[in-house]
Amino acid sequence: MRLLPHSKKTRLAMATLSPLALAMLIFAACCVLSLASGGGEWKLMKRSIGISAMHMALLPNDRVIIFDRTDFGPSNVSLPKGRCRKDPHDQALQTDCWAHSVELDLVTHAVRSLTLQTDTWCSSGALAPDGHLIQTGGFNDGERVVRTFSPCSDCDWAETPDGLAVRRWYASNQILPDGRIIVVGGRKEFSYEFVPKTDPSEQCTYPLDFLSETRDECENNLYPFVHLLPDGTLFLFSNTKAISLDYMTHRVVRTFPALSGESRNYPSTGSSAMLPLILAVNSTQPVDAEVLVCGGAPSHSNFQANKGLFLPASRTCGRIKATDDSPEWSIEAMPLNRVMGDMIMLPTGEVLIINGARKGTAGWGVGRDPVLSPVLYKPDEPIGHRFEVLSPASIPRLYHSSAHLLPDGRVLVGGSNPNMRYNFSGVLFPTELSLDIFSPPYMKLKSSRPRITSIKPGRTLSYSQHFFINIEMKEKAIKGVDTILVTMVAPSFTTHSVSMNQRLLVLTVMGLKGGHDGSYRVECVPPGSAVLAPPGYYLLYLVHGGSPSRGVWVRLR
Repeated sequence: MRLLPHSKKTRLAMATLSPLALAMLIFAACCVLSLASGGGEWKLMKRSIGISAMHMALLPNDRVIIFDRTDFGPSNVSLPKGRCRKDPHDQALQTDCWAHSVELDLVTHAVRSLTLQTDTWCSSGALAPDGHLIQTGGFNDGERVVRTFSPCSDCDWAETPDGLAVRRWYASNQILPDGRIIVVGGRKEFSYEFVPKTDPSEQCTYPLDFLSETRDECENNLYPFVHLLPDGTLFLFSNTKAISLDYMTHRVVRTFPALSGESRNYPSTGSSAMLPLILAVNSTQPVDAEVLVCGGAPSHSNFQANKGLFLPASRTCGRIKATDDSPEWSIEAMPLNRVMGDMIMLPTGEVLIINGARKGTAGWGVGRDPVLSPVLYKPDEPIGHRFEVLSPASIPRLYHSSAHLLPDGRVLVGGSNPNMRYNFSGVLFPTELSLDIFSPPYMKLKSSRPRITSIKPGRTLSYSQHFFINIEMKEKAIKGVDTILVTMVAPSFTTHSVSMNQRLLVLTVMGLKGGHDGSYRVECVPPGSAVLAPPGYYLLYLVHGGSPSRGVWVRLR
C-alpha cells in the first residue's frame, strides 16, 4: 500500500467535465455512499468515568488524561484523599470536593481522580518532547495558567499561575521544531506566544492581525486550525481564510485563497487535518503538504440557533496543497452534513470523521440531529470515491465531545455535554459520562495484521540514522516492500473538534528481509529534520494489507 496522488489519467478525465457535471457526479456518488453504511464496530468501554470527556490527551505510558471544567458543579467522582478546591469566584461551587479530571488506564480501564485547582474550560494543550502534557489557558482563574502532567503512576497536575502573558480561552497549540509550543489566539486575543517560558519575566506576545480580520459577523473565529508545514512555517486557518506564518520573524509570508462556503471555526465548528506527509530518502527533497478542512456551519447559524432556528450544517470539504506555487482549494461533498465533527488520522493514512450534528452549531443546546455514523476519508482515491459511511453509534456525541486514536488502532470516543451544568435528565441531550471504543474496518483484517517484536537499535530514534523493525506475521506472507507502509503518528490533544499537534508521517522503506518463519526485518528511513517531525513521542505502525500493527511508542530526538 502506498499513499500516492490519484492517477494522471483520472485527473484528466475529471478535468474534461464541466463544473456542473462534476458537481452532479460528486453529489450522486456521495448519495450512494450515504445509503451503504456498515463498516466498523462500536463497543461501550466505560459506562461512567465520573466526568464528561471535554478534553483528551494520550501519554506515552498508555494512560489517557481526560478533563472538563471546574465550574460545571458536582461531578460523579470525588477528589482523592478528601481534597477540596476553594474558589469564592467560582460560578457553581465555591467549595468543590469533586474531581474534574481523571486518568484512564488503557490496559485495566481503571480510572484515577486528579486534582485541578483552576478552570480548564475550553483550553488547549500539546505533548512536550519529554512526554509531559503541557496544558494552557481556560476560563476565569484558569485563563493565564500553564499546567503540566507527568506520565507516572501517581502524578497529578502541577499548575503555574501567570504562565501565559495574556488570557487564552479557546486558543490553539502546536509543537514546534525547537520543542517549544506556540499558543495562538483565544477569545478577544489577537496574538500568539510561546510556552514554556525560559524566564519568568518573558511575557512577550506577538500581534496577529489575521485573527481580528477573520472574525465572522458574530465576532467569532475561535480555536483556529494550526498546522506545521514542512518548510517550517505555520498554516493558520480561521473561518474561510488561511495564511502561512513565519513565527521566527513574525511575518505573514503567504496568503492563501479563501475557502468558499460556510464558516469553519468555533462556533461554526468544522474540523481540519494535515494529510499524511510522504517522506523521501533524501531529507533535502521538498515534501508536499495538503490540508483538509471539513464541515462547519453558516456564519450566522449560532445566532439563528439561539432563536430556535437550526440551520443545516455544512456538507463540504476543502483540500489545498499548501506547498504548491499557486495553491487552490478543491471542494468535495461529504455524504453527511456535519458540525462539531472530530477528525482523527488513522495509522493507514486515512481520516476518520466522527461525532457531531447535522444542524445548528457548537454551544449550549444549539446543536440538533446528531450524526451517529462516522465517515472514513480516503485521500488517495479520486474525488467522488473518497468517503465511506461507517456503522452508527448508539450514543449522540455533540458539544464538548472528543475522540482520540489509541495505540492498538482503535478510537476512543467520549463526552457530550451541551448543557450549562451536569444534567442527566429533563433535557434533549443529557450529559454523557461514558466512553465508547470504535474499531475501524481494518480491525477485522486479523490475518494481515503484523506484530512489531522489536526496533533496532532501539526506541529512541535520531533524525539521520536508519533503523530496523522486526515483525511477525501469523498467516499471510509479505510479498514485497510495496505491500507495506510504515507510519509515525504524533499523539494529539483533542477538544472542541480540534486535534492539536496531530501529524502522520509515511516513512521510506529501504528493504525487507526474512519470511521463511513468518519473521521479517524492515529497514526504514526516519524523518530528516525536526521541521518534518518535531522532537518527541510518536506511535510507530507497520501496515500490511490495509491492517496496522499495534503502535509502538518511539521517541524522536
